[in-house]
Amino acid sequence: MTRYSKQTRILIAVDCIIFGFDGQQMKLLLIKRSFEPEQGKWSLMGGFVQPGESFENAAARVLKQLTGLGDVYMEQLFAFSKPNRDPMERTASIAFFSLIDIHQYEQQISHEYHAEWVPIKKMPALIFDHREMIELAKEKLRYKAALHPILFELLPEKFTLPQLQNLYEGIYDATIDKRNFSRKILSTGLLMKQKDKEKQSSKRGAYYYKLDKRKYISKFNTFLNFVPNPNKLK
Repeated sequence: MTRYSKQTRILIAVDCIIFGFDGQQMKLLLIKRSFEPEQGKWSLMGGFVQPGESFENAAARVLKQLTGLGDVYMEQLFAFSKPNRDPMERTASIAFFSLIDIHQYEQQISHEYHAEWVPIKKMPALIFDHREMIELAKEKLRYKAALHPILFELLPEKFTLPQLQNLYEGIYDATIDKRNFSRKILSTGLLMKQKDKEKQSSKRGAYYYKLDKRKYISKFNTFLNFVPNPNKLK
């Protein structure tokens, strides 16, 4: 088979944006880059797509190799293709993002490449256009959180209202009034109050809740009207 003539070759890479929640705050999984350019600086997990490899397979391979994480659902975000985004060589990157419960993957994390969970609010300087990737992923995440019960995937089966509020504040980067949040979230009728309490965070303890997934599927518009605009949560 002949190749297309007079065409310049470019490299294709993948970058993985992994958001995590530890019950208190939103974090991002970063590594220290192991080669030039920008060796030793903070970076998303990334690597080049190999011949015969799909973007999805490449992202899964890179994530497994650099962090030890496997079987993590990732969704394709966007293609970043500015000609000068990589100073070494013309490289286009396909970004993927995912959202996981940190506690479910703590034992899997490999520290060979200095993989580390970093609070989003304390994010260090990153190489290339990785911060731009993260900001776009945050926008996509906020949109998906308003349409799907994706945020509840981050929580244990039983969770407290303070945990849920911390999660929403992290996703929407907003301070939410505690009383209004509790009142509005309970008014949706989608949470089932449990008999037991979580008592590690306070002496009085906070009741556990569960998401009624059947009601959520049939009445997701209740949440759709609740979360799109952080200003409405106050």
